[in-house]
Formats: sequence, C-alpha cells, structure tokens
Amino acid sequence: MKEKKTIVLAGNPNVGKSTIFNQLTGRNQHTGNWTGKTVEISEGICETEHGIFRIIDLPGTYSLYSRSPEEEIARNYLMGEDFDSVMVICDGTCLERNLNLVFQVMEICPSVMVCINLMDEAEKKGIRIQLEKLEELLDVPVIGISAHSRSSVEKCRQFLETAGKQKKCLIPAKDIRTRMKEAEAVCRQVVSAQPYPDQRDRKLDRIFTSRKTGFPVMFLLVVFILWMTIFGANGFSDFLLTVNFWAGEKLKIILEQMDLPRWFCGLTADGIFRVTGWVVSVMLPPMLIFFPLFSLLEDFGYLPRAAYNMDRPLECCKACGKQALTMCMGLGCNAAGITGCRIIDSPRERIIAVLTNVFMPCNGRFPTILMVISIFFTSGAVWKSSLISAVCLTALIIFAAALTLLVSRILSETLLKGVPSFFVLELPPYRKPQIGKVILHSVRDRVLFVLMRAVMAAAPAGALIWILANVKENGSSLLAVCTEFFEPLGQVMGLDGVIFTAFLLGFPANEIVMPIIIMAYLAQGAIGNVTGLEEIGEILLSNGWNLQTAVSFLIFSIAHWPCAASAAAVRRETGKISWMILSCLLPAVTGFVLCSLINILLEII
Repeated sequence: MKEKKTIVLAGNPNVGKSTIFNQLTGRNQHTGNWTGKTVEISEGICETEHGIFRIIDLPGTYSLYSRSPEEEIARNYLMGEDFDSVMVICDGTCLERNLNLVFQVMEICPSVMVCINLMDEAEKKGIRIQLEKLEELLDVPVIGISAHSRSSVEKCRQFLETAGKQKKCLIPAKDIRTRMKEAEAVCRQVVSAQPYPDQRDRKLDRIFTSRKTGFPVMFLLVVFILWMTIFGANGFSDFLLTVNFWAGEKLKIILEQMDLPRWFCGLTADGIFRVTGWVVSVMLPPMLIFFPLFSLLEDFGYLPRAAYNMDRPLECCKACGKQALTMCMGLGCNAAGITGCRIIDSPRERIIAVLTNVFMPCNGRFPTILMVISIFFTSGAVWKSSLISAVCLTALIIFAAALTLLVSRILSETLLKGVPSFFVLELPPYRKPQIGKVILHSVRDRVLFVLMRAVMAAAPAGALIWILANVKENGSSLLAVCTEFFEPLGQVMGLDGVIFTAFLLGFPANEIVMPIIIMAYLAQGAIGNVTGLEEIGEILLSNGWNLQTAVSFLIFSIAHWPCAASAAAVRRETGKISWMILSCLLPAVTGFVLCSLINILLEII
C-alpha cells in the first residue's frame, strides 16, 4: 500500500513554485513571470511509485513576519496545519536572499527540504552551487532542478519520497539581521560566481525601463498587440456573426415545427440564442489573439518592467506601483484585475486599486469600442484601417490610464488619505517564452474562462432583453418606454436614451451593449440579421449618431459602472457592500461629468 503524505511548497515570489506545483500535480494553476502572482493556497495530488502526496502551494513570500496578506497566509498555515514536510523552493540565481526564508521555516518546522530551482539560468550567469556542501551546512535534504525540464520533474518526484524521513530539532529563532549574516556566510562557502557572461538582461532593460525609451516602447508594444488583434479578428468575427444568425433562424424554425408556444420560440431563438451568439462572435476572435500575445509578454518578463515605468506616476498619485500590474490585468478582465489587487500590501492602496481598476477597458468592451472606432474614425485598406483602429484604441487606453491616475489621486487626497508605501519590485530575468505551452494555457485558462463567464451572463440577459422588447404597454415595448425615460439624461451627455439604456442593461456583460442598441433602433423584438460594420454604421447614422455621439460613447465606455462579475469581485475583495456601491458610482459619475462637459464643449465649437 502506498504511503500518503502532505507536502507544503513555500518560497519567495517568482522562484517557479507554481510551475513546480503544476508539473508535480498536473494542475493548471496560472504561472507568470512576475512577483506575487499566487495570492491564495492551492492544492493538488502527486502520485509516485511508492507514495501519494498531497501538495499544498502557499503564496510566495519573502518572510513569515506577517506584514502582508501572503506572509500571513503562509505563516498561519505553517503554524496551524498538519503536514509531513515543507519543501522550500529557492532561486539558484540569488540563493542568499532565499536562504532567509529557509531559516525561518526551519525555526518552526521539524522536517524541511530545499529545492534549488532555475539551475539552468544560474549556469548561464556563471553561478555554480555546491549542493552537497549546502546540504551538509543546512543539515536538510537539498536538490537542484530546472522546473521546465522533464528530467528535473522526475527527479523532484523521487525527492518527494524522502519527505519526513529526516526530522530534526527546530533551530533557535534569531533576528532578521543575524539570519541575513548566516545566509551570506553559507553562500560564501557554496556559491561561486564567474564574471557575468550574459549582458542581455541589462541591455534590454536599458531599452524597456529607461526614461527616454521606456514609455515609447510601451506604446509601440500596445499598438502592435492591438493591431494584430484587430487585423486577425475582423474576418473571423464577421464569419461567426453570419453563422450565428443563420443558426438562430434554423433553431427558430425547428422550435416552431415542434408546435411549441410562439413566445417560447422567440425567447429561446431570438433572445437567448442570438444574444449569446453575438457575445461569442464578437469576443472569441479578439481574445484568441490578445490573450496569447499578452501572455507571451508576461512569460517574457516584460510586465514588471511596465510596472517599474508606471511607478513614478502612481507615486505622484500616492498609490502603489504594483497597481500598474493590476491595471494590465484589467485589460484582459476587470474582475481578474480586481482580484489581482491582493498583491498590494497596503490596505489603503489596495482599495484604491480595486475601486479604479474598472476604468481600464477590459476585453469585453474592446469589440464594441472597436466597432465605433472603425465606423467613425477609420477608412481605407484593411491593414491601414486596423492600424488606425489600433492607434485610436491605444490612445483610449492611455486616456483610461490617465483617468485611473487622476481618480487615484483624488481618492488619496479625500476618502483614502495616506502616505504611499515603499514599493519593492523584483525584476525577474528575461526568459524565452514557451510559446506552445503559453498559448495552450492562455486559451484554456483565460479565453475559455472569460468566454464562459460572459456566456453565463449573456444568456439570462438575452432573455430579459427579449422580454423588454416584446412585452408592450399602450402600444410601446418596455424597452422603448425605458429609452424614452432616459432620453433627457442621454441628451445631456451627448448620447440618447437608447445608448444609456443599453449600458444599464449591459450590467451583466458589457458585450451585449451594442446588440441592445441595434435591437432598440430597429424596433424589433430580436437582433436583426446585421453582420457587417457597414450595416451597423448605417443603422447608427440613421438614428442620429455623429462624431460627437461617438466621442461621448467611447468616453462612457471607459467610465461607467462595472459589469456584474467585477462588482461581485469588489464585494469579495473588500468585504463591504459600501465599497462595491462606490465602485459603481465612482466611474458612473466620472463618465457623466466628462461626457456632459465634452458635449457642451463640442456644442460651442
């Protein structure tokens, strides 16, 4: 019978701990080349020839002194839970800093194992580690691996079987300065470093993080990613829309032939199916390109450099530089960006980041924004049009980032006063992206996850929209009644009642805003067979849209209430309904004020 044991994985941020966890357990926990990615405990099973191991992955932490949520979670688990051994994962390129955590774990855990990861990168940098000598000095089992190597994974599996066999007395607790001196003394004996032969990282940092080129390179990278996304997604999206409307008609015919009630056929085919199909058609193609490209940048190690560049502007706003990482995550999904705010240590700065993340346009807003940009701001060949759209969308993202900084500053000076905390960010080494694995994980963990969440919100929203468009009162549909009610407010903002109502009904998912607008303008009980930008443009122009309307629409797309998933994430992360309500009111009021001011300004001009 195989022996059952529980092994805890601990280690500094960005040492490859989550990669080792995934390799051992076969789980798909997301890994990224930036610090503080894992902010909660994960669990998996690893089975070897002689044992079954329950693997616990703790958040990455530099120490166990409970100064941040990650440190508190890790310390509480090690102090209060039952397990057989702790495997401390260390970075072979900076062993001295990692040994501080090793000593702290040895103070509270009788069975400790040390796994030195990134041995391949250490070798490239001319670093040699005497593993046998290190094992002798620490008096605990030590192994050296490279987590991306299959042979190293098998070696690590065999290493697990030694867990708990060498229990020893706890080492006496000492202050941090003493531990740092001991770590330095150990490294002098086991680490030998040759002159650093690879200057690639320093050369790239001179480009990505310098004051002269840092921001221009960020701008060009964003333009490139968005251009590739737009250029590659347009044709596929049109094809999916055509298939969606064709399938919707066929489904309706089949349901009617089954002698089902007419209202049920309309609700199912015209409401739920068509709205959900629209969401899939406009979301899936861009996500299949944007998320993998974004993940490749992340795996390469660029995101921490972007955070480094944004540190000074955020410091001026009395916010944390780590907020830049959560802003980048918000471009993919605001709910994920809000959850990612856990990496910010200061409660005050964490709440600021949570409340302002919604200003970053997420992937769900991109399709609608791109439609409006393509109709009113671009023309010419496909490649030229997509490039102009990418530049316009990048400018809109820069505007959103500036708005995030401004609102963060206002919050820091009013509701959430305080001094910005010290920002320590580890710049990880540049790594060659594992293209196949990154794309696979991106599609599985990000694209499908975000798409399924959008579909789950779009299906009931489609039913509600159909009901509002088909239930009539005094000859007018409930949707028409709502649009007439909000018409004065929309006019003040440079919009109309239809657009404002669409944003309200789009609360479950931002992707359904444009379908609602089209349905209301056509005065039909279902989304018409509209499959191209030209047809959508004709509908908008015939209903009073102009350049002024498009500008107000784009601004309100940036600054309005969060979607349902993001609002729920705010409630979950802050623990208070009041913060969730504020997260809805803050961008909505900001958007109303900006749209109204711009509308007045354009009227004068």
